Amino acid sequence: MKLRFSLIVIALNIAVVASLLLGATQVENIWRYLFNPGFDSASTNHLILWQIRIPRILVALLIGAALGLAGAIAQSAANNPLADPAILGTSAGASLGVVIGVLLNLAEVGSVSAVLFATIGALIATALTFTWARSVGALIIIGIGTSALFSAVVGLLITATNNPEIRSISFWSLGSLALATSESLLILTPVFLVCFFFAFKIAPQLDLLSLGDISVRHLGLSAKAIRLKAFLIIGSLVAVSVSTVGSISFLALAAPHIARILFGGKNRILTIASSLIGALILLVGDTIARSVLPPYELPIGLITSLLGAPILILLVRKAALTWK
Repeated sequence: MKLRFSLIVIALNIAVVASLLLGATQVENIWRYLFNPGFDSASTNHLILWQIRIPRILVALLIGAALGLAGAIAQSAANNPLADPAILGTSAGASLGVVIGVLLNLAEVGSVSAVLFATIGALIATALTFTWARSVGALIIIGIGTSALFSAVVGLLITATNNPEIRSISFWSLGSLALATSESLLILTPVFLVCFFFAFKIAPQLDLLSLGDISVRHLGLSAKAIRLKAFLIIGSLVAVSVSTVGSISFLALAAPHIARILFGGKNRILTIASSLIGALILLVGDTIARSVLPPYELPIGLITSLLGAPILILLVRKAALTWK
């Protein structure tokens, strides 16, 4: 297990270096700019590295980790390997919240107010999914319906409005780190750290949910209370991610599966492993998205799906994974 964790950390470091080096613009003397931040501070190369590329890498790492963690919690809380924030409607709810905030001129993408609107939307969507689903087994079907409903409203608002700012976030809604800045880190960092702390804290309770609600009740705990805590964490993680970079597909589903295959099903291990794997997938995906067709940028959701799907299929086939 230690070897596998070490390999993931090494891969993350390689991905960070690659992301620093690759991009639409080649930064000359990049190591001198990197290790001497005051060197030629007025130059374009300095601006690209310290104001664009490095903040974008850090945002990619944090959001990838947040989505990986959210996916792991969702799968454990729903006791279903197909559960993730997108399927449960959480991501679509967060997107609708941001769009409404922008439409009312009360929020801008990536701002604190956008996080607030995204959080409200995410929690409403998740609450509706759990209210409409009368059993844990129905969560996925109801979640797909909730997600489709909220996504349709988002599409309708973007299409029908004459607000130019709403139309300009169409690309953002597909998932893009183009708007990531150093200010984004001021919101992302504390939210992720707090959510990670509470996710790690409730991990043993999430392990118990695999025994069934009746068994959990016999142990003196409430399955509903555990899930409520879990989905508050998920809502917060998804809200801060969606409000910053839009909806990124597949990552929250793939990262926990890969982590489960490599490290087992204990949630305290999964919280760490899913965060690291999610960070790795998103950083590699973003590097490809902004480097493959310069100066154009591909939607990051497309890249994460292309990266995550084959890896997930190969690992599942090799491990003959069964959900327990």
